Amino acid sequence: MKQLYDETSFRCSKIVTKNYSTSFSLAVYMLSPKIREAIYSIYAFVRFADEIVDSFHSYEKEVLLNEFEADFYKAYKNNISLNPILNCFQLTVKKYNISDDLIQSFLKSMKADLNKESYNTVEEYNEYIYGSADVVGLMCLKVFVGGDQKKYDELKESAMSLGTAFQKVNFLRDLKDDYEALNRSYFPNIDITALTAEDKNTIVKEIEADFELAYKGIINLPVEARLGVYTAYIYYKKLLLKISKVSSEKILTTRIRVSNPNKLSLVAKSYFTHKLNML
Repeated sequence: MKQLYDETSFRCSKIVTKNYSTSFSLAVYMLSPKIREAIYSIYAFVRFADEIVDSFHSYEKEVLLNEFEADFYKAYKNNISLNPILNCFQLTVKKYNISDDLIQSFLKSMKADLNKESYNTVEEYNEYIYGSADVVGLMCLKVFVGGDQKKYDELKESAMSLGTAFQKVNFLRDLKDDYEALNRSYFPNIDITALTAEDKNTIVKEIEADFELAYKGIINLPVEARLGVYTAYIYYKKLLLKISKVSSEKILTTRIRVSNPNKLSLVAKSYFTHKLNML
């Protein structure tokens, strides 16, 4: 029975989300139940592609990523895949009319991670962020607005800014691992091995500006999505605050985290902020 298989596929994407990201799982839980499954499916799709390029070092990454892409399009054409993550993602893509250019931009950035080690110009940097983060935000926005193209167009810029902010925070948080384990450097015109306080502060200010624009969109999201997105927003704002308070030297030696108890506290804070109409 296809319906049972589809339901099982979405449950698999939920498991992927929970296993790979406590913070994102908490944020998705704050969304309306009507849209949670779709967001789980988007996260699981992008997570698996990201895992291929970041983690599967003992395997032929390019082959795996190309197969993953081909299998998605086969699933899209046939309306089914025995890979449950691809099965539920293709259902979400069709239901919410997620355009193929968003998927292709995402896969382009993932393919860049296979070989590209540094981003030497702002243009290259922005293009990578657009594909790796902004388009994921736009996929989610398609779900949030439920087919309202006017609303989508109104919120598109802020959704991209939120994706950009999240990705830049991730770059700062993962600076050590990206450079040492993956030999990658994303920030243009910055020597990662000699990151200065000025370099760090410049990046932090850029991210704060991205967050400011993103917030203007969050407060105008449909009510079904607003609390969940705001929860993710304040988590990343907290993470950025922690990063901003440590020395540039420590960023190069330590992965800055928000503790699980602190995450739960942020969820509670976002819930009451939303309930009291303080957004």
